[in-house]
Amino acid sequence: MTTPKPLHQERDSSQDNTRQDLVAGAILFAAALLFVANGSTAMGQVIQTLNGLGAGVEQVLTIAVLLNAALILFGYRRYRDLQEEVSHRAEAEERARLLAYIDPLTSFYNRRSLQERGAAMISEAHGKGKAVAVMLLDLDHFKTVNDIYGHEAGDLVLKVAAQRISAILPSDALAARLGGDEFACACVIDRDDADHVERIAEDIVAALLHPIAHGNNELVVSTSLGIVRSDSDGDQMDVLIRRADIAMYAAKNAGRNRMAWFAPIMEEELQRRSAIEAGMRGGIAAGEFVPYYEPLVDLASGELLGFEMLARWESPLLGLVAPDHFIPIAEESGMIGELSFTIMRRAFTDARTWDPSLTLSVNISPSQLRDPWLSQKILKLLIETGYPASRLEIEITESCLFENLELAKTIVQSLKNQGIRVALDDFGTGYSSLAHLRALPFDRIKIDRSFVSSMGDSSESAAIVNAIARLGESLGLPVTAEGVETLAIETQLRGLGLAKGQGWHFGKPMTIEQTRRLLADRNMLPSGEIAKQGGKHLDQSPSRFAS
Repeated sequence: MTTPKPLHQERDSSQDNTRQDLVAGAILFAAALLFVANGSTAMGQVIQTLNGLGAGVEQVLTIAVLLNAALILFGYRRYRDLQEEVSHRAEAEERARLLAYIDPLTSFYNRRSLQERGAAMISEAHGKGKAVAVMLLDLDHFKTVNDIYGHEAGDLVLKVAAQRISAILPSDALAARLGGDEFACACVIDRDDADHVERIAEDIVAALLHPIAHGNNELVVSTSLGIVRSDSDGDQMDVLIRRADIAMYAAKNAGRNRMAWFAPIMEEELQRRSAIEAGMRGGIAAGEFVPYYEPLVDLASGELLGFEMLARWESPLLGLVAPDHFIPIAEESGMIGELSFTIMRRAFTDARTWDPSLTLSVNISPSQLRDPWLSQKILKLLIETGYPASRLEIEITESCLFENLELAKTIVQSLKNQGIRVALDDFGTGYSSLAHLRALPFDRIKIDRSFVSSMGDSSESAAIVNAIARLGESLGLPVTAEGVETLAIETQLRGLGLAKGQGWHFGKPMTIEQTRRLLADRNMLPSGEIAKQGGKHLDQSPSRFAS
């Protein structure tokens, strides 16, 4: 790998130093001439005096000689000071030049230097009928190392990563640290030998997975790496870095600790997500995100017990958008809190006049469970909308609990103190379900729909549902089955003693208008609202309760 060097020399400061040297030298030279001239006259008078021919050395001349001597000493001292100052300034300028192009921690190029040298490499490679491969890599879980072991450990990881990358790259390759835990490399390849750079990338991924010793601890990170090439993905360095970054995130999304080649569809997907994100920001303010309601039913009696609130996006451009398409983007972009509370406010306002026996279930996202003020925010919303806390059930998925169980305990207990019930959603899909049931005071278990919907076709799924039902019974926790899509499944669940279910068999998620028609038909709305539904038959609702 090439050794980083400054790309050009600064000349202005060196010219200033030369002028200062000339001035100091001129002063010293003039002082020496005066000393010689005055000194020779003074010495002649001294010799004449010793021979009895003169009257002695004139006082003025003596003073002039002494002044000349002092000026010589001063000039010499000043000359040495200037030389030392020039040396220090040159060293400082050299350090500044290095810092402008080199990352001081890893001794790799920085982003600016990589851009310039990479452009030169591409130009030279294309002139020889070759191509340049650019790799961009990001260390997985690096933030965890910093958070747990401190920034000194993080710096060690970066240094060791740079050493391992340098050991694998060809001698003429470029390597840069772009910032944080992100690195970029560039090397010349034959146009028909992409396998070569792929092997380099795989070796880097493998090398960075090895633990790093830090005191008594072992620091473990992996890397996600994206690759582009200048003969197919762009011939400008900034374009190649951007597309390598897109490929790197594709590798992260595919599971991390791997490499991925850039493909145009990745950029198209990124642009699509960007357009959705922009539409969401405007859509939240415009009230385009609305609650839909899925019925919750007593399996034994068929009685309507309540609804689960589900988010839908009624986009004027995209139509009705399901949550699978916008919830992940809301999570990643930081909009999930605002989005969730906007929909919850509408749902609480809708449901506050329903029959008091009806409950409302609301899902909480993993990022919301990181907010220590979550329970206070929900209580504030309940007070503002007038919806009773006793009719609200908050659903928390097991995946929400992995990151910070202690904070989750605090939030769950705070919610229960306010009279809100808390359910463990998607039970059976996590890695420590029993531990969560023991650690947190849940009021209900909800069996994941993937097990329930496949009960008729899979004996394993049926056995899991049965086991969860028996577990809930032994712990005294009610169990709700999600994904009840057929009468056969409903019958099986009743046979297992499950009391509550939801799914398309009982009705698809409904708009507020459809929900009101359903409730009006069952006399579960105030008389004034029932009158407003007059003439609207319930068969307009997609629920089986229409029959």
